[in-house]
Amino acid sequence: MSESQFIVSARKYRPATFDTVVGQATITGTLKNAIRHQHLAQAYLFCGPRGVGKTTCARILAKTLNCLNRTENIEPCDQCESCSAFRESRSYNIFELDAASNNSVEDIRSLIDKVRIPPQLGKYSIYIIDEVHMLSSSAFNAFLKTLEEPPAHAIFILATTEKHKIIPTILSRCQIFDFSRIRTEDIVGYLRQISDKEGIAYESDGLHIIAQKAEGGMRDALSIFDQIVSYCGNQISYQSVIENLNVLDYEYYFKLTDAFLDHNIGAALVIFNEIRDKGFDGHNFIAGLGSHFRDLLVCKDPITLSLLDVGDNIRERYREQAARCGTGFLFDALNYYSTCDVGYKTSKDQCLHVQITLFRLCEIGIEKKKSDDPETSITPVKPVVKTIPKTPPHNEIPSVSIKEALSSQPPPVQKNVTLPQNEQTTENMPTKPVTQEALTEAWLSFAEMNRTEKQNYSLLTNSTPQLAQDTKVNFTVNNIFQQEAFQKIHSVLTDYLRGKLNNHQVEILLILAEKRDAPKAYTAEEKFAQMSKKNPLLLTFKQKLMLDFE
Repeated sequence: MSESQFIVSARKYRPATFDTVVGQATITGTLKNAIRHQHLAQAYLFCGPRGVGKTTCARILAKTLNCLNRTENIEPCDQCESCSAFRESRSYNIFELDAASNNSVEDIRSLIDKVRIPPQLGKYSIYIIDEVHMLSSSAFNAFLKTLEEPPAHAIFILATTEKHKIIPTILSRCQIFDFSRIRTEDIVGYLRQISDKEGIAYESDGLHIIAQKAEGGMRDALSIFDQIVSYCGNQISYQSVIENLNVLDYEYYFKLTDAFLDHNIGAALVIFNEIRDKGFDGHNFIAGLGSHFRDLLVCKDPITLSLLDVGDNIRERYREQAARCGTGFLFDALNYYSTCDVGYKTSKDQCLHVQITLFRLCEIGIEKKKSDDPETSITPVKPVVKTIPKTPPHNEIPSVSIKEALSSQPPPVQKNVTLPQNEQTTENMPTKPVTQEALTEAWLSFAEMNRTEKQNYSLLTNSTPQLAQDTKVNFTVNNIFQQEAFQKIHSVLTDYLRGKLNNHQVEILLILAEKRDAPKAYTAEEKFAQMSKKNPLLLTFKQKLMLDFE
């Protein structure tokens, strides 16, 4: 960029014609057709987020309406006297009012007085009122009549970022155009054009970061672009952009995910510590990690890969890493992210809260890997008659998930019947005596390990299991729905209790509670009779006052 008479890019490259407006093709096409067919409204309302082209389109519309030599494509010629006067800010036919600083009744009355004066050059007197929602209630009321029945030569163009603050009587008198946020790809394309014109070399990934940071606003994107150029000169790199904008590098999330897949807790903790040392907030880090998992899930399907809002190089990195990640891993990771995100603000030790989440992410799939590895798997006890399920020794209790048991379909259970157990011999099996205290502790331990599955957690903690005999456990459920839910987890729970209590004769007897008769509804006489038995003076009181029941 030239060092002398520097002009910010947002002004220097502000669109001057409808065709150069970025990302609002529907609106500019409608306005051009309205001019072509002379279907002009008395008032327009342009609303939408900041920096998306509302005021720019208002100025182009005003300039085009008064152009003396419009092109066939309905664009201003930029050569006639009217266009020149507008370009040089000396036009007496186009008036701009900032309602943020001119929002009183007197300001609107002054504007209304000007409306009566016909244009000196061109066909229309056009009034652009920016931030119109800032007008006071009395100013809006003073403006109503003129807005509804303006002179034939007057056209009003109102612009606002807060449409909901405009009173309905104003909205009903305007043609409303809702401007949308500009797509990231459109912003990147425009930044490429400007870079080429200014002779600035760039990396596409760096421009993508600028566009993402702008959040759909072209003006914000151009302001950030100028900031980056001031920082790194005529060479915009991805690294210089993330350093200047204090954006967490994608590379950190790729490395962390590799650590999760390799079950490398140490590497994950070191990377998180490095991120903290750079001054990044833990909550923002977790939010970015959740977005990373979401993007990996999107990349699992080639059809949705194009939905990824990143540069080409980073998109390829996502595609490669997504191929390593199983869908189950990503769903579990998103669940852990969600739990961490919800509990972050209420956590007393937020750093530890994040670190625990990293531990859990590193452990995803580790149990399955152990069970698949013959060297680390537990050798089952040799049966005498029939093969029995593999059970751990008393000092090695696995982490049991109710979710894994839901796919099993055990035989139906009748009321007050012992749930079916695997046929097995008890010869050479541990038979440590079971106590009520140890049973309750083991039961609650199983429930706590599956706290995230709220329905089953509630079922397990709804009542206390009772030790009926040495190894017989009674557990009561209230209805058939709880009975069916318990059927799905009974085998996993039984195996867990046997290992935890070191007794392989433990069996669970499921009891369906009997329905209680509904309480009898007493009449007034019956209620009084019961009360009189307890207090005979009530009967005396009734007789003396000659009271009766209605």
